[in-house]
Parts: sequence; C-alpha cells; structure tokens
Amino acid sequence: MGEKQPMKKITGSCLCDTVRFECNDSIESFHLCHCTQCQKATGSSHASNLFTAVNNIQWLKGSASIKRYNVPGRNISNAFCTECGSALPYASLSGKALVIPAGCLDITPNIQPSSQIFYAERAPWFESAMVCKKYDSMPD
Repeated sequence: MGEKQPMKKITGSCLCDTVRFECNDSIESFHLCHCTQCQKATGSSHASNLFTAVNNIQWLKGSASIKRYNVPGRNISNAFCTECGSALPYASLSGKALVIPAGCLDITPNIQPSSQIFYAERAPWFESAMVCKKYDSMPD
C-alpha cells in the first residue's frame, strides 16, 4: 500500500499583505452568489465564495486587522482587512462553514464553481458583461 499523501494547502492574503492565511484544500463547495447583499459587499455582479469546515484555517499573520460586518436581519456577513478593505474568510453565522472569498486566494483550489445562487437577483448587466469584448490588459 502506498503512503497517504499530505493534504494540499492553499494560501490567501489581502491586497496589502497585512493578513495571510492557509487552509487544507478540502473545499466542499464553490458558489457564485448574485444576491443584492453580495453585490454591495463586493462592488461587483456577484460574490465568488468557497465553503469548507469552519476550523479549516490557520491565520499566518494579521488576524487582528480583520473586521467583520453582519448584515442586520439577514444571515449574511462580510469580513475584510481594516487596512486595504480586501474580502477575507469568516465563519458563517450558523457556525457550520468557513466562507472563503475566492479572490483572496493565492493558489487555485481543486474545485470549480458548482452553481450560481440567487440568480434571480443578478445585476441587470451581468449577461452582457459575460459576452462583451475582452482584453488582456487595460485597453488603449
């Protein structure tokens, strides 16, 4: 019998590198959320969130620089770096999952998005954004 391979680690950080973390690449699901709260929280058409076990994180530095905001009356939260505002992982209010914003990862996880949730609330311009002209850098 072969030896069990160690679990791959994925790392993440904020834009200014004040906060860094790592977790096992044992992500359970990956959803693109189009709800209006996620639009506001990200400033974009949707949030791209990974879900894993709530204890699947090790803060490597800067955890004191994380601020959390819980949306009143909703089961939605947002955590971010107090220095640069980048979205960061947080435990769901239910305590059942760790939510990891995909954009804060430094390493690609072994999972692709599996669904787009709250699609009925999507931004009116979402579909046209998916088919518009694409550039590899800022256009002239």
